[in-house]
Amino acid sequence: MGQTSDYTLIGVSKSGNVGIVELRRPPHNFFNNLMIHEIANAYEAFDRDPECRAIVLAAEGKAFCAGADLVDTPLTGTLESNGPAKHLYKEALRIFRAKTPVIAAIHGSAVGGGMGLSLSADFRVTCKEAKFSVNFSRLGLHPGFGLSITLPRLIGPQKASLLFYTGRRIPGDEAVAMGVADVLVPQADVRKAAMDLATEIAGSAPLAVVSIRETLRRGLADVIAAATERELTEQDWLQQTEDFKEGVKATNERRTPNFKCR
Repeated sequence: MGQTSDYTLIGVSKSGNVGIVELRRPPHNFFNNLMIHEIANAYEAFDRDPECRAIVLAAEGKAFCAGADLVDTPLTGTLESNGPAKHLYKEALRIFRAKTPVIAAIHGSAVGGGMGLSLSADFRVTCKEAKFSVNFSRLGLHPGFGLSITLPRLIGPQKASLLFYTGRRIPGDEAVAMGVADVLVPQADVRKAAMDLATEIAGSAPLAVVSIRETLRRGLADVIAAATERELTEQDWLQQTEDFKEGVKATNERRTPNFKCR
């Protein structure tokens, strides 16, 4: 299995039967194609390791993941280290196809695509200080990273629509109450609680866990493959609008956007 030295934007290690993947692009851990590529590589390496029975996805810095790096890496950007151009969601699909259970440790903000990354995990451990938001509508953009499937599947279409349409930010305790996250602990204990849950899962029969997970998630990656094609198509044209430019500008300037419907 690859160790941290094999990766650029993440750290990879193992404690007992638990693999650990840590986002290392602080303070906000904005992701690009390379980061998603590396996460997928790490998951696949852990899948090949018979001694790894659960994975904790964590992050250093202020945020868990504040979304995609829209400046440095457009969603249709190339992945030079992997030959032909592959858009980011093709890499994300590899994450959804991984076989080992994943627990996300959400100690800070999980925003936009960062929330999409968190929902690729089986469970989320969080704290009151964390913030969850699918803020795409506030940017003038369509949701991505499979969120149009994962969020309604998790909390139902009505609650998901409310979060999508408003782009509101909800704290960790509200996220747990809504069903977005599963475990609420003090902020200082988020990673430990995620490790404890991963260790508990790792104590079950590994072949049975993988089998049960496969049944429960059967067809999910294929549905997300189709959904991300739709998401990317919508994101492509919306990124050309004045409203998208205004949404990004307003977000950077920390002000209310003035959308013109064009």
